[in-house]
Amino acid sequence: MHPALRALSTSLLSACLLFTATLPLQAAPKTTPTAASAARPPGTAIASAHALATDAGLEIIRAGGNAFDAAVAVSAALAVVEPISSGIGGGGFFLLHDAKSGKDIFVDARETAPASATPAAFLDEKGELNRDRATNGPWSAGIPGLPAALVHVAKKYGRLPLKTSLQPAIRIAREGFEIYPRLERGYGSRRQVMERYRGTREVFLADGTPPTAGEILKQPDLARTLELLAEKGFDGFYRGEVASKLLAAVKEEGGQWRADELTGYRVKEREPLRFQYRDWAITTAPPPSSGGVAIAEMLQMLSGWDLTKLDAAQRTHLIAEAMRRAFRDRTIYLGDPDFVKMPLARLTSSDYAAGLRATIHPSKATPSDLLPGQPAPLEDDETTHFSIIDANGNRVSVTQTVNLLYGSGMVVPGTGVLLNNEMDDFALRPGTPNAFGVMGFAANAPEPGKRMLSSMTPSFIESRDKIAVVGAPGGSRIITEVLLGILGYDWGLDAQGVAALPRIHHQWMPDVISAEKGALDAETVAALEAMGHKVNAGENPWGNLQTVSWDKRSNTLEAGTDPRNPVGKAAVVESAPVR
Repeated sequence: MHPALRALSTSLLSACLLFTATLPLQAAPKTTPTAASAARPPGTAIASAHALATDAGLEIIRAGGNAFDAAVAVSAALAVVEPISSGIGGGGFFLLHDAKSGKDIFVDARETAPASATPAAFLDEKGELNRDRATNGPWSAGIPGLPAALVHVAKKYGRLPLKTSLQPAIRIAREGFEIYPRLERGYGSRRQVMERYRGTREVFLADGTPPTAGEILKQPDLARTLELLAEKGFDGFYRGEVASKLLAAVKEEGGQWRADELTGYRVKEREPLRFQYRDWAITTAPPPSSGGVAIAEMLQMLSGWDLTKLDAAQRTHLIAEAMRRAFRDRTIYLGDPDFVKMPLARLTSSDYAAGLRATIHPSKATPSDLLPGQPAPLEDDETTHFSIIDANGNRVSVTQTVNLLYGSGMVVPGTGVLLNNEMDDFALRPGTPNAFGVMGFAANAPEPGKRMLSSMTPSFIESRDKIAVVGAPGGSRIITEVLLGILGYDWGLDAQGVAALPRIHHQWMPDVISAEKGALDAETVAALEAMGHKVNAGENPWGNLQTVSWDKRSNTLEAGTDPRNPVGKAAVVESAPVR
């Protein structure tokens, strides 16, 4: 990061942390524009992690589509150009706001566990977690959900045929795109695993050499799979030609999927989680996301202090302690709501937050001593997010993923479909950390058809005069990225300023405050360490936050893309309402 930007980012974080939270959690009221506010945005704003994906969304808007059609186009395009982060062999969460009805919808397209994926299947002969099986190859893959989500969103909320909205992604897959350094580095780090599989070698070693930045990557098999999805909808992926190849490849590599597990996959529409923070009505992801509950808990706990009157070390200490407690509850209580009864009313109540707050010592760290104190693994390249507002006021916040870099590493021959490795997000062995350093217990144990717990937290925030869409990738760090993004908007930052904020993170276990280089100065670090915190203050940048906002008083749109990601693109297009 350029020194000037680092200094600016540090000052922005300081401003972001100087907030006062005083309102109890409650049902968020519907916010209506004031007489001086515009009824509709002046156009469309899109922010995504790749310019080609943003352009795909704009292409569909110009063809007469709405934000939901654009979301299908952006999602599919990211599945083509970001195989390191997402794909139609993975899943995601779509948070939608329909301006005409005023309704918010959460579309859960999380992957599901096949019946073969019992906890015992992931243990070695000593009863320890078999990390290779949990993260590589067919056993690590859940039944994909993203193709079903594209079909569902297009059919139920879009204006254009799925065939139209998928055309940009099909074209990019067929004609190719320029490999960028992150893809090259990610392949290098996963090369040994990826080159185990015939289908992966056919895609990424088509010219006999590994992907190199500047080369053109063409994926004709993926283009064909997307064409079948466009023509036949759900059956184009979950039945017929593609499904047969998926089942055969998983079997060939030693895994066990059944045809009925593909045909039986369904997205779930769930009620979003809503709460009030200061002047903002926040709409966010419910379980099987853990993010919304955690963010609500953290803001509730912090409402007991006027943080503006504290020095940087004390502010950071209290925020870290709130993070610590929210992540503890994430580990113990949260899972798939179709399988697990969770005490959500208690976890999001002001009384419960007050009890947690009482356990926070104002100047001493609370030890998290149940895990070794190694730093949490960095998750800057996994998962992707995009945000959209259209000229009718429809809005979309989508986070999608294949989990780790290049997912399972296994491409199914003849399809171009890179399978996820989301099974590692289950508590495969209770009390054993997964690849992101977070643990789980019975609530997140695998069962047939169950959805693994996620940190993906697509969110909307709305005040009297402003609406913003925000979300991020980053494994367990998604939650704290979104938390800081909400605080950034609360303190008046524009969309690009929110995307650029430096980051801090604590996730209960391992017991460490992680901070990007420059986010905390030496004096603050020393004071935190004197309180008993372990601080990693020089970590490489992480995350890839994408956000858009609409100022209703000035009737202007803004879009912000994370400066840590050089191929991202935020775009604002002025236009007449689309319908």
